[in-house]
Amino acid sequence: METIRFLDENGTFSLKNPEAVSGLYFPLASEAGLKCAVAPDLAGDSKLDQESFLLEPVSIEDLRNSRSTRNFWCVTEKGCWSAAGVSAEQEAARFTPEQDESVLTAGFLWQSVRRTSKRYGLQAELISFVPPDENVEILEVRITNRDTAPQNVTGIAAVPIYGRSADNLRDHRNVTSMLHRIQTTECGVQVKPTMSFDEKGHRENRRIYYVCGVSGNGGAPAGFYPTVQEFTGEGGTLLHPRAVYEGKPARAAGAEINGREAMGGIRFPEVTLGPGEAAVYLVFLGITEDAGDIRRILTAYGTEDRVRAALERAKAYWQNQVNVRYQTGSEDFDRLMRWVSLQPFLRRIYGCSFLPHHDYGRGGRGWRDLWQDCLSLLLMDPGGVGEMIRANFGGVRMDGTNATIIGEGLGNFIADRNGIARVWMDHALWPLMTARLYIDQTGDLEILRAEVPYFKDPQAMRGTEIDEEWGAAYGSQQRTASGELYTGSILEHLLIQHLTAFYEVGEHNIFRLRGADWNDALDMAPERGESVAFTCAYAGNLRDLAELLRLLEERDPGGMAELAEELAVLLEPGADCYGSISKKQEILSRYAAKCRHSVTGIRVRVPLSALAKNLTEKADWLMDHIRRQEWITDGEDGWFNSYYDNHGRPLEGVTEAGPHMMLTGQVFAIMSGTASEDQVQAITRSADRYLYQKEVGGYRLNTDFHELKFDMGRMFGFAYGEKENGAVFSHMTVMYANALYRRGFVREGYKALQTLADAALNFETSRIYPGIPEYFNAEGRGMYHYLTGAASWYLLTVITQGFGVRGENGSLVIAPKLVREQFGETGTAALTLPFADRAFQITLINLNRKDYGEYQAEKAYLTVPNRPQMRRLAVTEGRVVLDRALIDQLPAGGNQITVELM
Repeated sequence: METIRFLDENGTFSLKNPEAVSGLYFPLASEAGLKCAVAPDLAGDSKLDQESFLLEPVSIEDLRNSRSTRNFWCVTEKGCWSAAGVSAEQEAARFTPEQDESVLTAGFLWQSVRRTSKRYGLQAELISFVPPDENVEILEVRITNRDTAPQNVTGIAAVPIYGRSADNLRDHRNVTSMLHRIQTTECGVQVKPTMSFDEKGHRENRRIYYVCGVSGNGGAPAGFYPTVQEFTGEGGTLLHPRAVYEGKPARAAGAEINGREAMGGIRFPEVTLGPGEAAVYLVFLGITEDAGDIRRILTAYGTEDRVRAALERAKAYWQNQVNVRYQTGSEDFDRLMRWVSLQPFLRRIYGCSFLPHHDYGRGGRGWRDLWQDCLSLLLMDPGGVGEMIRANFGGVRMDGTNATIIGEGLGNFIADRNGIARVWMDHALWPLMTARLYIDQTGDLEILRAEVPYFKDPQAMRGTEIDEEWGAAYGSQQRTASGELYTGSILEHLLIQHLTAFYEVGEHNIFRLRGADWNDALDMAPERGESVAFTCAYAGNLRDLAELLRLLEERDPGGMAELAEELAVLLEPGADCYGSISKKQEILSRYAAKCRHSVTGIRVRVPLSALAKNLTEKADWLMDHIRRQEWITDGEDGWFNSYYDNHGRPLEGVTEAGPHMMLTGQVFAIMSGTASEDQVQAITRSADRYLYQKEVGGYRLNTDFHELKFDMGRMFGFAYGEKENGAVFSHMTVMYANALYRRGFVREGYKALQTLADAALNFETSRIYPGIPEYFNAEGRGMYHYLTGAASWYLLTVITQGFGVRGENGSLVIAPKLVREQFGETGTAALTLPFADRAFQITLINLNRKDYGEYQAEKAYLTVPNRPQMRRLAVTEGRVVLDRALIDQLPAGGNQITVELM
């Protein structure tokens, strides 16, 4: 099998004969909203949202099964050839000496496929991209005559136009084609359905779906095939269309056809190509509400030179967005990291839907995604993140739960799309993690005092009851009994989230699982399920929040926090009630009842020092409780139980069928500090023994339980090694690595990170383009590529833990944890990144190539542009600290820090 080869430091790569690998697809997208997927043979789709698909929606199986793809035909005296490789003849020639030769080259959101046919003496180069600020996909087709004699070539673009909601794929597909109003224009085919068909309520349609084309010099097409029926002909198919093979006359501009499946069929004038000569065609696929916008697109991009200039701008735009660069001992790893660093931007555009594997949902991001995607933004593009955080906290309810679906724009929150009162017990965890990183990177501790509203909808009593008093007139923000909008500090929001979680416990005094936690597939234990894993995580968060309160108190000795008076119910009980499950549940019930519909709006003042002490006591009690109750031993080593099922039984342990172990509980026990040093060592040995399998990507999410467990979740219905049931789930593996790095287990953390990278780069097994997938399946194949929170955590871990470059209350700290092999033959490693609106290049010099634990930072120097003299930086206990006051005096770019490791 051919393999991927990187071509430059920007991550550009090539792959020969990509059609020999099933399931390859590539994202093309714009900031304006267009979201596309394109395969090497141009299969895939294009859409703005769930309601507006230009091309027929595809899932992963459709990539190889569907004939409804982008295509471009060349008609010559020798016959008809598809420049995309999508014809009946070319399908039949697969895996024979007659198969076309092809090479795919791709970079950040652009793809080029060069295809050569010996039989037809033609070579095609198809370049696909989307301008970052437009809702149009551009396909440049260059056809070159590779024969020794002149050839007459007629080019025909062929793009079936779906033009409606994805729901209509299996809901009135034929009926909705009757809504189509199709017309041919001077340069293409436009479709404007009369309405958006929905039996719950039809709506007038305003969107126009179009496919237009011009020759490379801007020349108009010769004619059009505006319907699928006209193009394929009676009995024909998209793989063998009669209009192409029989030379059926095309329609002229100005034709109108109603109520048919639409086709962007564009016939170009015949050209004569001498040996080595080429013809260029430009095809534009887009969605708009203004027909004038189509004319503007054709004017702006309607020649080869303009398209090439737009392509270079698009390349530069996405490269500049990813403003972090890496230099380690492996060029392939450094280039892989460019793609990993791009993935959070793709998540921002696509959400968790709209790529072939992600054939679920209706777009948008969930609560957890919103916060975790901020992690990477804080490292690459921190401007505006403070505003995002303020807006995001507006999705928290007064009872500590939150909205689960995020609408368009900042601070637009929607109750569950299906109206289901579902609570994910981990949701309150992520906002503090993000806020803490924001404060460390910016020094903006005062954000904790920022006043923001609370989300309000019919769900009450932490999703167990309906607030019958609530109505649309109330609005989606919490109000007081007098009807005034209530706002509270971000600190108050965080306290509510964590204190309500603390009191919502099950029969083992562990936080209840409710609808699920991070693992959405643990969704069948709502009554008696408990999550030890995330109880550990909350304990760690309580400590972190207490630390932030102490920082506030340092700045404001004797300072007070103003809190809603309802919180007194959660703050007053002392440690004597922590061991009582019934008392905890009663306290939570009393609090939730107080804010069931409205709040008083009265505030109380609580000393910051008292709050910090209160939270620390709760964290300490939780950790001690978990250490005593949840530790499992196999006689040699041990690990923590992660869950209780819906019968109240621990999920993990040593059984007759073998050990039951899950990675999740170990990750958060380590990360939070719940696990002691000895326990961390035991966990790593157990994980290596029971979960690690290098050939499929590293650490599996769990061992094989050999049972369905309808009392725990759907994950146990999946085949072992697939998705949440024992796959190598990238997100949890990266968090495992992050936790190990934090606790000083660097070699173990590196092993987890590097094994994932090695698996992704091993194309023979992973069969994916560069990047980190959601998981690796039982065969080691990368699945659900691009749209995974693992990318943000991978980026975070490599930068803040591996390179050790991170913020601490606004200052820049460098405390590297790279291992020997990451310094390469030269003994150096480097990182380029922004911090505090300044660009830095940080070089670590390890000339003796010592391993972590053998070296420490001894000397550090700062070099500033136009200042010839280097500045010596202070190094304390192996840490370099650049104070924020000094950073603020530096120029915007060109700052270099050199750290010598001895």
